[in-house]
Amino acid sequence: MATHEIRDLSIIGAGPAGLFALFYAGMRGATAQILDALPQPGGQLAALYPEKLIFDVAGYPRVLAKDLVQSLTQQAGQFGQPIHLGQRVVGLEEADGVFTLVTETDRFPSRAVIIAAGIGAFSPRRLPQACAEPWYGKGIHDVVLEPKQFAGQHVTIIGGGDSAFDWAHQLEGVSRSITLVHRSDRFRAHQATVDAVMASAAAGRSAVHTFHELADVIAEDGRIAAIELKDIKAKTTKRIPCDVVLPMLGFVSDMGALLTWGLQVEKDEIHVTQTMETGRPGIWACGDVNTYPGKLKLIATGFAEACVAVNQAVHWVYPDKKVNPGHSSNLAVFGQKDD
Repeated sequence: MATHEIRDLSIIGAGPAGLFALFYAGMRGATAQILDALPQPGGQLAALYPEKLIFDVAGYPRVLAKDLVQSLTQQAGQFGQPIHLGQRVVGLEEADGVFTLVTETDRFPSRAVIIAAGIGAFSPRRLPQACAEPWYGKGIHDVVLEPKQFAGQHVTIIGGGDSAFDWAHQLEGVSRSITLVHRSDRFRAHQATVDAVMASAAAGRSAVHTFHELADVIAEDGRIAAIELKDIKAKTTKRIPCDVVLPMLGFVSDMGALLTWGLQVEKDEIHVTQTMETGRPGIWACGDVNTYPGKLKLIATGFAEACVAVNQAVHWVYPDKKVNPGHSSNLAVFGQKDD
């Protein structure tokens, strides 16, 4: 098991609050790192709704979720601080003033910890049919990173929530065909998007099969060529051409090891003070993972909480550094007049 170099701060979670915390740590002259269980930064923005517009982030009249993630990653990256992806935290050790976050493969020591874990480590729900399992990563994809990769292909989307309908709408005109499959005729998606997809199906530009589920995967030359769908009412099957299956069945979240760290956790939320302290010295929490009177679960407030948590943590590690950093326009780290 590899042990990384000790840093001032370890940040758990590469969502918006975590990415901004990484930037802010660099701005304060602290060494920092992020650990995240997902294979890409951005948390829920990247995994659940990368193509959705966000309207309530300061400075952006409107911004695609994936573009906000890109900007946050670029902002955080200017100090060269590492983002360790695919690293699910399974343990915490503390000795001689050093916290060590333990993952399944590595050990990450630091002098303080900031938890920005959102709803916890989360992973996509997998298709229950045994026929699907061998095709994950080879035609079945539960995370969409780049829509253009499906250009000119027959795409089947399985699910009835926001992600399913969002991708059915977004991939129209990109993919050769779009088919949406759901086990019922009740959807858990924004009505405007549902209306758009249903209108597309009525016009023959796509297809929607309610009360259907995956029955089999048909392969030719080592690739998916078609799938069989089962009508769960009539018990009949139909075969449709398919190159790609996108299961959009939601995510399973798990607070995991965090529950054993002696923090006050209730309903998967960590109670914090107004300075984002968790009650365990040296550990702070910001973003959707924390709670306090008047809490608002918004990206905008998550940014503010990240600032508070980082400033407190930096002062903890370096008592001579003020909690208040002053205005960024006066900081030497950006080549401005030293404060």
